[in-house]
Amino acid sequence: MTKAENRAAAKAYHKERMRKLDEEAEAERVKADLAELDRLRRCLIFGTQARPCGDREKLMKAIDDYVEEMTGDRTTLHANNHSCG
Repeated sequence: MTKAENRAAAKAYHKERMRKLDEEAEAERVKADLAELDRLRRCLIFGTQARPCGDREKLMKAIDDYVEEMTGDRTTLHANNHSCG
């Protein structure tokens, strides 16, 4: 392998490695965002029963819209602990 070929291979390897690291970092950011949105959504659902909050439904809809934008599924944070039948 010549020096030029070695440099090209090293650049390609580095570029691919950086792409994978960026993808992993983005996945971690999305996971952290979803966890925080889930916490906020649960607070809106379970924590507002004692105090009135007129914008509760608007906030939950906005959270669901943002989650849909991030993941493509607006029901990602919805409870999945129920079954039909």
